[in-house]
Amino acid sequence: MLQRLFKLDQNQTTVGRELQAGLTTFAAMAYILAVNPAILANTGMDKGALVTVTAITAAVSTLLMALLTNYPIAMAPGMGINAFFTFTICLGRGVPWQEALGMVLVNGVIFLLLSVTGVREKIIAAIPHSLKIAVTCGIGLFIAFIGLKNGGVIVANPATFVSHGNFGSAPVALCLAGIALTAILVARRVPGAIVISIAIITFVGLFVRAGGNAVTQMPESLFAFPASPAPVMLKLTFHFLTTSNAVFMALPLILTLLLVDMFDNIGTLIGVTKRAGFLRADGTLPRAGRALLADSVATMLSALCGTSTVVSYIESASGVEAGGRTGLTTTTTAVLMLLALFLTPLILIIPPAATAPALVIVGVFMMQSIIEIDMKDFKVAAPAVLTILAIPLTFSIAEGIGLGLICAALLALALGESKKMTTVGYVVAAVFFLEFFKFWPFR
Repeated sequence: MLQRLFKLDQNQTTVGRELQAGLTTFAAMAYILAVNPAILANTGMDKGALVTVTAITAAVSTLLMALLTNYPIAMAPGMGINAFFTFTICLGRGVPWQEALGMVLVNGVIFLLLSVTGVREKIIAAIPHSLKIAVTCGIGLFIAFIGLKNGGVIVANPATFVSHGNFGSAPVALCLAGIALTAILVARRVPGAIVISIAIITFVGLFVRAGGNAVTQMPESLFAFPASPAPVMLKLTFHFLTTSNAVFMALPLILTLLLVDMFDNIGTLIGVTKRAGFLRADGTLPRAGRALLADSVATMLSALCGTSTVVSYIESASGVEAGGRTGLTTTTTAVLMLLALFLTPLILIIPPAATAPALVIVGVFMMQSIIEIDMKDFKVAAPAVLTILAIPLTFSIAEGIGLGLICAALLALALGESKKMTTVGYVVAAVFFLEFFKFWPFR
C-alpha cells in the first residue's frame, strides 16, 4: 500500500529510509511545540491550548501536503510570522488576538483564490532560475545561521551585531562537538547520520553540566495528556471588516501577512524540492499547484484552530538530506507530531546543542547548489548574491527574494534587456518595492 500511495520505487527510496527521514525532520522542527506557544502566549492566548493546537495544525497540514503532492515537506506554525502576529499586530497595533486570527483567515482565503486561479504558480515561474538557485543557497545559510544561533556558537553583540559565543561553556562545546560528529558521519556516508548525531549528543548531555544543571534535563515523566484546544479554537472574529476605516487600517497588516507567507512558502518549496531533485532544469516544479493549494488550506486551518499562519518548514531539508524523497517522510513527521502531544516531556528534553548541528550540516548541503549560478555574469551574480545574503541577514526568506527580484528587475530595465523577466516578475518586484518603502496609499 505504501509503495503504491507514495511511489517509493519510482522515487528510488525505501520505507525504512523514509521513516528515518521523517524522524529527522521531526527532530529538527520539534522545537516549535515549545517556541510557538511561548511567543503567542504574549497576546493573552492560553499556552496549554496553544501547545495542542500547534501539534494538531502541524500534523494535519503536513499530512495534507504529503497526500496532495507526495513531497517531503513538513508544515507548522511559522517562526517570524508568529512574532509578527504577536508583537506587531496584537501588541504593537493593539489588535485583539481574536481579530488577528480573523486577519489570518482572510489571508488564507486570498491565498486560496490566488492558488486555484494559477496566479501563485505564475509568480513562481516569474522568479528567474538563477534566483531560484540563490533562494536555495540563501535558505542554506539561513538554516546554518539558525543552527549556530540556537547552539550558542553565534550570539548578539551591540558593537558588531553578532559575535562568537563562549566556546568554553558546556552547551556551546557540545554543539561544536555535534557539528564535528555529524560532519564526520555524513562524510563517511553513515546511514541516518543526522539522527544518530542528535541521539548521541542528547545522551551525552545527560552527563555534561552547565550552571549546575545537565545540558539534557531528565523529564519528570514520559507521558502527559494534551491540554484542551477549546480556549483558542474557533475564537476568531471579524470586526475589522465592519467599517471602511477599520478595513483600511487592517489592509497593511493583511498585505504584510500575505507577502511574508507567500514568499516564505515559495522560497521553502523551491529550496527543499531543488535539493530533493524535483525542480526541473528549466526552473519549473511539478505539482506546484497542489503544493500551493495545500499551503492555502493550511493557512485557513491555522486561523480556525487558533494559531498564527502555518507555513512550509525549511527544516524539511534535514529529512531530505537523510534520504527522504516522498510524502511518507512527512507522514511520519505528522504522526510523530500527534504522538508528541502525549510524549511532550520526552521530546522536549532534546537540547538545542543536539539539534543545532543538524541545521548547520543541512545548510552546508544546500549551499552546494551555488555552483549552478553563473557568477562570471555580473547581471546574474548581483541579484543572486544579494538574495543569498539578505535571507539570513534580514531573517526573512520573503525579504531576501524581494530584494533579489528588485535588483534583477532594475538591471534588466537599465541594460535594455527587459524581456529577460516576465510581466509578473516586474509586478512582484514592484509590489515588494512599494511594501519595503511604505508607499501604500492607505497606510
